[in-house]
Amino acid sequence: MAGLNVSLSFLFSTVALCEAARRASKALLPAGAYGSFAREAVGAAQLGACCLELRVLAELGPWVGGFGPDLLLTLLFLLFLVHGATLDGASANPAVSLQEFLMAEASLPSTLLKLVAQGLGLQVARTLTHFCWAWGLSDLHLLQSLMAPDCRSALRTSVPHGALVEGACAFCFHLLLLRLRHSPPVYRVPAVALLVAVTAYTAGPVTSAFFNPALAAAVTFRCSGHTVLEHAQVYWLGPLTGMVLAVLLSEGRLPRLFRRNLLYSQKNKHRNPRGKLAPGPGDTQAPAKGCRSPEPGNRAVGPQPRCPSQ
Repeated sequence: MAGLNVSLSFLFSTVALCEAARRASKALLPAGAYGSFAREAVGAAQLGACCLELRVLAELGPWVGGFGPDLLLTLLFLLFLVHGATLDGASANPAVSLQEFLMAEASLPSTLLKLVAQGLGLQVARTLTHFCWAWGLSDLHLLQSLMAPDCRSALRTSVPHGALVEGACAFCFHLLLLRLRHSPPVYRVPAVALLVAVTAYTAGPVTSAFFNPALAAAVTFRCSGHTVLEHAQVYWLGPLTGMVLAVLLSEGRLPRLFRRNLLYSQKNKHRNPRGKLAPGPGDTQAPAKGCRSPEPGNRAVGPQPRCPSQ
């Protein structure tokens, strides 16, 4: 249990330090710089460091500490609950930032700045996490520090199958985000955390279920077993394809590129009331106001308005 306590302390310290960095940058930086860069960089660092530590527990915990999958899935669920409550709106995921751009919810410069911030934050998290592992505070950290130079790829299947799995996970993830984007956080955050835990349980043994291009690049691209191009096909092309399909299914189009709905027919919103027909060219019109035909036996006095021919 000593190794688990050290890992839990590492996770808690990471969240606390990132929260302090968020508050300091929010107080010192302009709103635009904080929202487009600092918030994403700190959020990516928090997500990357915590996921690297969970990866250690998942790979070494079962045979070093006797940790079962139930403990790991519970920690993953709780961790994403904490992320949803503390990231302050940051996605820490390039696919989510590109989704916001395709939904016309973010400009191109802001999206590019977020992508740079996410990559930088994850690289900082990777460097600092490896530095902490080198201290050897637990047997898990000591073993991970020794095994880090010879790490194996997280992809444990063929490249097409891995791309399909990552694409399917990303499709479900982004479809849920689109469906709940206007929901209160009290509903959205637990739903996202539950989906992440479920996908990690089902697809974790195959690809580790990253569906986050920057996170996958920081964790497994340097590991042996597959080339960078093969990793890019699985962990970049797969999630981005799943994201685009989710936007198409949810909106029927890509709002940034198309105005017309490509999948669903648009019903006419202006319909005539039932039972009332629009007057046709042959319909008889009522006499104009003030125009009255003379009644038999009554003689009109004075000039009368001229009526249309009967």
